[in-house]
Amino acid sequence: MSVLHTLVWFLVAIGVLVVIHEFGHYLAARLAGVKVLRFSVGFGKPLASRRFGRDQTEWVLSALPFGGYVKMLDESEGEVPAAEAHRSFNRASVWRRIGIVAAGPIANFVLAIVFYWALFLNGMPAMKPIIGEPPAGTPAAHAGLAAGDEIRRVNGDETLTFPDLRLSLLRAGVSGGAITLELADGRSVRLDALPMQNENLEQDMLKPLGIMRYEPAIQPVIGSLLPDGAAERAGFQPGDRLLAANGQSVANWQDWVQLVRLHPAQGLRIEYERQGRRGELTVVPDAVEEAGQRIGKIGAGPELEDSVMAALMTEVRHGPLDALWQGAVKTWDMSLFTLEMMGRMALGQVSWKNLSGPLTIADYAGQSATHGWVSFVGFLALVSVSLGVLNLLPIPLLDGGHLMYYVAEVLTGRPVSERTMEIGSRIGMTLLLLLMSFALFNDLQRLMGGR
Repeated sequence: MSVLHTLVWFLVAIGVLVVIHEFGHYLAARLAGVKVLRFSVGFGKPLASRRFGRDQTEWVLSALPFGGYVKMLDESEGEVPAAEAHRSFNRASVWRRIGIVAAGPIANFVLAIVFYWALFLNGMPAMKPIIGEPPAGTPAAHAGLAAGDEIRRVNGDETLTFPDLRLSLLRAGVSGGAITLELADGRSVRLDALPMQNENLEQDMLKPLGIMRYEPAIQPVIGSLLPDGAAERAGFQPGDRLLAANGQSVANWQDWVQLVRLHPAQGLRIEYERQGRRGELTVVPDAVEEAGQRIGKIGAGPELEDSVMAALMTEVRHGPLDALWQGAVKTWDMSLFTLEMMGRMALGQVSWKNLSGPLTIADYAGQSATHGWVSFVGFLALVSVSLGVLNLLPIPLLDGGHLMYYVAEVLTGRPVSERTMEIGSRIGMTLLLLLMSFALFNDLQRLMGGR
């Protein structure tokens, strides 16, 4: 995956999320009778601008794409003509100001609901929650779980797909205590697991439990190639059967994947069979970061029998109204979970290494776009939820900080003093810089494989 591909889809993702967030502020301001002077996507030097509407609002595209803002008429920020003073933000009632500020995060939640609604309406193909053989000594092995078991519920929460299972187990593992699993065959088992440790969340949170996705033995035959991937560059074609790598026999596709993962940016001499003829090619796996580890990938997928995959796959699909309800429930659940994880980070119960910055988000944007629109829209919905929750935190400079001031105004009957807001701004700036520094540091460590 090229840097340009990653950058383009990152900018698309940021553009969509920022525009919707700021449009929430803009729309609420217009409804509240407050004049909007500028709507900017990005910060810094304007690259392009144009004025529209009765108020001649300036719509701006700025140089730094990491955010945006809506500038409203405000007497605290400059002189306002007497004829327009009544349209100033500072003269709006406190409840209208609360509505204008809260509208940005609310817009992100609405966007997530719409995205999830579209996904549920379209149908989301996913692996069934079927597990592989638990390693000996793990809680899953002690509980008597075996390869092929399908887990339908975790602590009462329904798990329709393996991603649902993964999320439910993460929640249960972070909270600590026993985990009750209900299986498709009617059994109910209990996992006696300690709270997951920080490093387990940063790597594979299911491994300590002994839970892993079931994978049937797949023949080592190439079924698809990513454009300009390492395998295509080396000359492989769909239908090639992989026989050996550097003289080592390859029994199935899983063994082949493991071999490639262990050789990032290292040449592999591959013996293969094509239409009954044997040949040899050298491939150099691309080095990529995954879960904090540097691994190799060649951009090739296996040839799969439809009957085998059909038995392992499911599709989550709902009608229009039910899809809307499920989208709202999904957004609510993800919001609570995001808030819980942030709280546990603040309390030191979850490592700050789980905090991701722009480089990781850009990487996920590129990867999800590569897998199709369903994956990319799901990524956008998740980030939109995170953005909404983050902006509601009571940190000065964020929307939640302003809401904190306005709630104080409601309770005391008078606005928060300029001095208090100035001190709050300094504290907020310090906290945000610390968060950004942690996130960027984590990104760089992931890129360098230092985690």
